[in-house]
Amino acid sequence: MSLGSHLVELRKRLVISALALVVGMVAGFFLSEPIWDALRQPVLQISEQHLASINYTNISQAFDLRLQIAFAVGLVLSAPVWLFQIWAFIVPGLSKRERAYGFGFFFAAVPLFFAGCYAGWSVWPHIVELMASFIPSGDSSLFTAKDYLDFVLKLIIVVGVAFVLPVFLVLLNFVGVLSAKGIIAGWRWAILTIVLFTATATPAADLFSMFLLAIPMILLYLSAWVIAWFHDRAALKRQDALTAELVS
Repeated sequence: MSLGSHLVELRKRLVISALALVVGMVAGFFLSEPIWDALRQPVLQISEQHLASINYTNISQAFDLRLQIAFAVGLVLSAPVWLFQIWAFIVPGLSKRERAYGFGFFFAAVPLFFAGCYAGWSVWPHIVELMASFIPSGDSSLFTAKDYLDFVLKLIIVVGVAFVLPVFLVLLNFVGVLSAKGIIAGWRWAILTIVLFTATATPAADLFSMFLLAIPMILLYLSAWVIAWFHDRAALKRQDALTAELVS
């Protein structure tokens, strides 16, 4: 394909992705109210102990908040469409082996990302409640709506991305950049990094939330090593068989 043809193809993929995002945002806008009600629940529980409320600092912030939620929901709902468009754009330039690795990465990374997002969603109420427990008696908690939503969304997305990282280890192993021995050799540093990450993402005093995130991430890391070990073993057998064939 010529450069012009590539640009036309890119425009086509971008238009389809944009339309899917808009449709997802429309659905997300109608879902934004119940989602925001769910996000406000920890603050409502805190208000039973002392004065706590979510505050809107300007006249348009409530509407902006619903748009932000709608965009986040639309991005998630339209993910299968725009991810497929990205894949459809780059796949003609890949070899058969690279396509197989790409398909495997795609079908493993997407569910792991959603699983990580669910883990983040499960943990953040405990974080909000624990942090509010340090507020002295008689004082009040005034949460800015935008900052509160940004905190929740960032936590969920960061945890979702963290769950995908082991897939990168497997991908690096399959393309020959990283061996299974190399993956497991740094297991102490990997576990330490995971614990430090979960301790940063969750309050240090909330051990339940920290281990709720750390344990599945460690299991995913070990799963990546096991998959890489089987792959290296199979690759070594193929290499030995080829060597024996050449010698004979």
